[in-house]
Amino acid sequence: MKRYFYTCLIFISILGAACSQGQSQSTNLPADTFSEKIKELANETVLDVRTPEEFAKGHLTDAKNINWRDTNFAARIEGMDKSNPVFVYCLSGARSAAAAKKMREMGFKEVYELDGGIMKWRAANLPETTEGSTKPEGMSQQQFNQLIDSDKLVLIDFYADWCEPCKRMEPYLKEIASDMKAQVEVIRINADDNQALCKSLGVDALPVLQLYKNKTIQWSNVGFIEKKDVVKQLQ
Repeated sequence: MKRYFYTCLIFISILGAACSQGQSQSTNLPADTFSEKIKELANETVLDVRTPEEFAKGHLTDAKNINWRDTNFAARIEGMDKSNPVFVYCLSGARSAAAAKKMREMGFKEVYELDGGIMKWRAANLPETTEGSTKPEGMSQQQFNQLIDSDKLVLIDFYADWCEPCKRMEPYLKEIASDMKAQVEVIRINADDNQALCKSLGVDALPVLQLYKNKTIQWSNVGFIEKKDVVKQLQ
């Protein structure tokens, strides 16, 4: 009886492994692994699902740009070979996750996502190209240091136009800038236009809030946060 029981267990384990190998792969890879996987599977499709404007400011070499927000996204990828691996990325990972989910629903068998998007890629010092376009020079570290050199509180908001949590926080940050202007200065910095600054400050996700006084950081937060929790830090 025992022998029969163990034989059944082994059979079930082998069957489970075989089934899992036959299923679609859906892998979310950190930047270094994503880069190595692209090299390993040379000549496969690298898909940048950001806007053309974002794409022009810097993208992975040989990437193809198909904007996830376009109404014809599905139609544009329909003709791709669904049996071939595809590497998908965006700015911070949200749009590429949605695009990858759609692709799997459409029958793509092997979809790899860049965990944290191109911001994590840049933080890892991995190569990108602009192919004729010019990267925005952005704010220098010296200019940033001048902004935070104040005995008044300075709240820095690192954001991007296509970051949904950033857009949800924008209205109340404007309210804080107006209602609490006597005690705090709110400065918004577009991460896509200030890539070098973000890299030097270690900003590799969005949104990011940093609170300074006399050039010294007092508090920081990564990700969405409610207004009341920000105000609490300012009081």
